[in-house]
Amino acid sequence: MTANTQSKAIVRVVDDDPDVRRSWQFVIEGEGWNVLTYASALEFLEKDSPFTPGCLVLDVRMPGMSGIELQHEMKLRGDTLPIIFISAHGDIDMAVKTMKDGADDFLSKPVTPERLLDAIEKAVKRDARIRTESAALEQARAAFRRLSAREQEVAMGVARGLLNKQIAYELNISEKTVIAHRSSLCKKLGARTAADITRMLMTIDPDAITGAPAPADGE
Repeated sequence: MTANTQSKAIVRVVDDDPDVRRSWQFVIEGEGWNVLTYASALEFLEKDSPFTPGCLVLDVRMPGMSGIELQHEMKLRGDTLPIIFISAHGDIDMAVKTMKDGADDFLSKPVTPERLLDAIEKAVKRDARIRTESAALEQARAAFRRLSAREQEVAMGVARGLLNKQIAYELNISEKTVIAHRSSLCKKLGARTAADITRMLMTIDPDAITGAPAPADGE
């Protein structure tokens, strides 16, 4: 865990018991984490920002909206914040259900500080990885959208492993025109080789070029 990742992350604690919130806040802040606490699932939904990295330490049973209901609502909203469930009433079926629905961990009380802190570190690392991958995907999509329609077609041909003359035949244009489009799209994408183009398009839509031969870096 890098210091930068930890400093940017916020650990959210949602529990209706104020003593529990204070206790976990003390433990978690003691390890250098930033902490926000919420007294209910609804307060979390109203005040928290899904754009801030970190994780969620969540009680299962609370008045009003339960922890499991909150998990479901977050899923509907597309909120991928990692969830660590804590419960004094948990059973195997409940643990299995929450994990299948995407929870990072399910801890049964009593929970040691060491066990919780370990779960938090793993969850925050996963969150950081997901956000990095998501940002890279959006950058690739934005770059691809800047291409003209013809450049996009040429890029797809390159990613499929086609030679310039094969792309020209498919698009009914000259090979010289393909080379010109290829040069232009490489500049826009910041790509130097066919392999660079392929990797970018694989990030955007792997199904579109699945099964195509991978072009060599020197092509």
